[in-house]
Amino acid sequence: MPEVPTIAEAGVKGYETTIWLGIMAPTGTPKPVIDRLNAEITKVVNRADVKRIWGEQGAQPMTMSVAEFERYLHADIAKWAKVVKISGARADQ
Repeated sequence: MPEVPTIAEAGVKGYETTIWLGIMAPTGTPKPVIDRLNAEITKVVNRADVKRIWGEQGAQPMTMSVAEFERYLHADIAKWAKVVKISGARADQ
């Protein structure tokens, strides 16, 4: 849709959004289990065939350590909480 301006062209400076997928485990899952899951998932995501297939779909495969994902998740929650607060949106509307 070349006739539709981008967010920046429409005057919204600094706009950034990302669609991401992450895998989480229930609270209390032992750290060795979480670390093993992270290691195995990282192996799969870094496979050449997975990167190729995801790339064909427009996705950019990436991995993070457990700590990096936790920081990313909390930052994303804070970002969108601010957007919701500024917008005045409510779940009951």
